[in-house]
Amino acid sequence: MVTAIVHIKTDVAQIPEVAQTIAELEGVSEVYSITGDYDLLAMVRVPRYEQIAEVVPARLNKVPGVLHTETHIAFRAYSKHDLDAAFSIGLPDAD
Repeated sequence: MVTAIVHIKTDVAQIPEVAQTIAELEGVSEVYSITGDYDLLAMVRVPRYEQIAEVVPARLNKVPGVLHTETHIAFRAYSKHDLDAAFSIGLPDAD
């Protein structure tokens, strides 16, 4: 799975509508409103690297209200959930 993190600058009067439209795009798993230089952050997850181009420039960038995007490709995913699964030996949790 290829993951791209897309920072999105929008027309501030349209943030909720833009976020909802982006969230409905195939390949977009999550959309967050964020602080800082950008208004939204979208997580794009697709099976092949080439599909990033089908999601970001072909569809996401064309959503009305999107003014600018900056896309970052993830090399690896590190999360507590992933590490717990990797080191689990199948024993039930002791409560």
